[in-house]
Order: sequence, then C-alpha cells, then structure tokens
Amino acid sequence: MQTSINWHSYDNAEQVATAVCLHILNAAKQAITERGAFKLVLAGGTTPEKVYRLLAETQADWANWHIYYGDERCLPVNHPDRNSLMAEQAFLNKVTIPREQIFTIPAESDPVIAAKQYQQTVASALPFDMVLLGMGEDGHTASLFPNHHHNKDELAHAVYNSPKPPPERVSLSAKALSDTRQLLFLITGANKQDAVKAWRAGELLPVATIIPKQPIDVYIDKSAM
Repeated sequence: MQTSINWHSYDNAEQVATAVCLHILNAAKQAITERGAFKLVLAGGTTPEKVYRLLAETQADWANWHIYYGDERCLPVNHPDRNSLMAEQAFLNKVTIPREQIFTIPAESDPVIAAKQYQQTVASALPFDMVLLGMGEDGHTASLFPNHHHNKDELAHAVYNSPKPPPERVSLSAKALSDTRQLLFLITGANKQDAVKAWRAGELLPVATIIPKQPIDVYIDKSAM
C-alpha cells in the first residue's frame, strides 16, 4: 500500500531546488539536534545538482553530516557520468564534511562485488534521515527500472541491462530507500508528465515501490505536472 504523498508545485526547476535546499537544511538541524548526525542519501541528475550547488553556498554543521548514494554507474572513479563525481564537484569538495563520512558506491569494480560491499555500508547506516530521489521518463528511480527484477530483501542490487547507458550499475533497493525518516522526490521537466500521471493513477512504476513509513514529499515544477 502506497504511503501518502505531499505534492509541492513550483514554477520552475530553480524554485524547486531552492525549496529542497531549505528542506534539507532544516532536516539536518533537526536530526543533529535529536540524534547527533544527519544521514543523507544523494541522487544524481540535473535538478539535484542545482540543490547541491545551493547547499555548497550555505553554512551548516557539516561535521555531523553523513553522505550516501542512491545509485552509481559502473564507470571509473573520475568518469564525468559518475554521480559521485558530480556531487563532489557541485557540493562535497566545497564543504567540510569529513571524508570518512562520505560513503561512495565502489561501482568501478564488478557490480556484484560493489553491491555486496555497499550492502554492509547501508546496513550499518539504516535508518537514513533523508533520501533524495529523482524520476526518469519511464518512472524509474535511482537505478530501479521497469521490468527489472531483484531480490527484495537485498539492501543494494547489481543492475544489468540498464535501458540508459551505462548498462551496468549499482542501486540501493526499494527496501533500503524506504527505510528513511524523510523521502523527497525532485521532479522537473515536461518529459516527466506521462510518468507523473501514471504514478498518480496508481500504476506500479519503480517510484511507487519506495514506501516509507512517513509521507513522501514530491517537489515538482509546473512543466512536469
């Protein structure tokens, strides 16, 4: 059963990014006050990148942030299509989060080996405080694609035959992504309209398999509605 969803609509992707940045900063303050740490899962994509650039310009208690990734492409560490490289260039290299608190997915190795290693990382981190996710035109999120089947009990999956290059990836599972205190989807662009309508109509897209205990917050621009 799908959890409830709060839809937050804005005029454009820049306004979405600004609102999400503020939401993250407020959640971080609350988590650090209550639990002494803020465990955040990053997403790839252009709208998250806007958020990361905004975060890099702010002040926060970076020493208590812990960073994880929702998915990664099986590419060399310095490949421009790596989610980790984008996050480092836009955000992580510009703030003082301790390097040992940034947990990249070792996707430069074999995807099965990388997934098994990251399962251990995730197991020691759960529950997350916040998970950021995007959505593709086909309703995929992280690297969970339509018509792909994985062991539902795993915390991270090796992904093969991705419909988008590269074909090999590592992704957190729906189970792991759902184990979070807050879940934010960032959805922008007219090319997402059909998937958004299908999701709202109850179709079982990959985005609909992420079911946290708390309501989901979807930050969306008007072109994607």
